[in-house]
Amino acid sequence: MKIVRIAGFGPLVRDVAASQRFYRDTLGIPFEMQQGDYIATDRFPGCNHFGLWPLADAARSCFGGEEWPSDLPVPHAGIEYEMESPEAVAEGERELEAAGHRILRRTAPEPWGQITARLLSPEGLLVGLSYAPWAH
Repeated sequence: MKIVRIAGFGPLVRDVAASQRFYRDTLGIPFEMQQGDYIATDRFPGCNHFGLWPLADAARSCFGGEEWPSDLPVPHAGIEYEMESPEAVAEGERELEAAGHRILRRTAPEPWGQITARLLSPEGLLVGLSYAPWAH
């Protein structure tokens, strides 16, 4: 598997307003994008993308509903690894599954156009393999 770069990182938040106050107002992160409860920036030095992703949205992406399954650890953050192509996302998914990792979301397009596959890391991070066409 060949990862191109870290595509993005961000906490998975339960209280969007409190997290926005902490990251924007206290730490000074310059968020310039907001779509519903998702708040993000592509202008944070050293990180391609930093976003506050509501846990309900992460659950919807992985499982199709707003609740995180009670039989899985609730992740506190997510990290996305940018791949070379949509095919590389699918290949990476197969490699991870062959290595014994449980895939939560099979390779598929997100409503916003990114191709992703997702799983939980041993530490409980929501890990995404990703291909974002606008990043290439």
